[in-house]
Amino acid sequence: MTTTRYGISKPTEDDIRKSGFSTPWDAPMIPPFPFEFRNAEVMTLFWRTDPAAAAFLLPPPLKPDGDIVCAHIYKMNDTDWLGPYAEANVMIAARFEDLAGAYTPYLVLSSDIGVAHGREVHGQPKKLGQPSIEFRGDLMVGVVERNGINVLSGTMPYKQKRVDAGDLAPYFDFTTNINLKSVDHIDGKPAIRQLTRRKLADVIVHEAWAGPCTVELRPNAQLPISRLPVLEPLQGFYWRADFTLVMGEIIYDYLEDAP
Repeated sequence: MTTTRYGISKPTEDDIRKSGFSTPWDAPMIPPFPFEFRNAEVMTLFWRTDPAAAAFLLPPPLKPDGDIVCAHIYKMNDTDWLGPYAEANVMIAARFEDLAGAYTPYLVLSSDIGVAHGREVHGQPKKLGQPSIEFRGDLMVGVVERNGINVLSGTMPYKQKRVDAGDLAPYFDFTTNINLKSVDHIDGKPAIRQLTRRKLADVIVHEAWAGPCTVELRPNAQLPISRLPVLEPLQGFYWRADFTLVMGEIIYDYLEDAP
């Protein structure tokens, strides 16, 4: 029999088995899909890197798909469950068989809920930090900070060249995000070893701007983005959008698909 206290119902075994269940069950940490992001501000920086460095960070069987890296610095102004927070996603152009997309080796954000959801559900390598976007006169400044170190600093001109939403990914398809999900059983046996992918839904870009950019990386052993050295800064973009995070899919299962 279901009991109710404090305005909530105690879950049954069937409830616990359902998709989207999270602990603690009386104040769940992980939001169920879908959840919406409204009026998100994004600074996207592209640079050319050492191809061998990019290839080294890709888990097999992923293959590099060029020598371009990008970093998205997000100011999430209004998000279901999470509230306002900031995030930064570093992405490498990658390919799995006929699927082209972007693999994430590093991801940092200011929300404990976001860290937990990204790691538990997507397998994203999220860690806690302080990304930020600031407007300093005629300059946009994006910073990714962890452990008191500005691990990544990027700049671009303030809104000089308006572009269309379709111009935001000139080098590779970063909308297809690939991640390595790794979870063990309590006895140490591997439970999940997967490559996952997800795409955002219901994307509405309110404005988008392009310009030359700078990217500076500083070493940090806990967030080693500097392992993807900047050989040539390419383009920067600033865009503002609404989108929805929905369920993704498993594209490779290391425990089931191994030859």
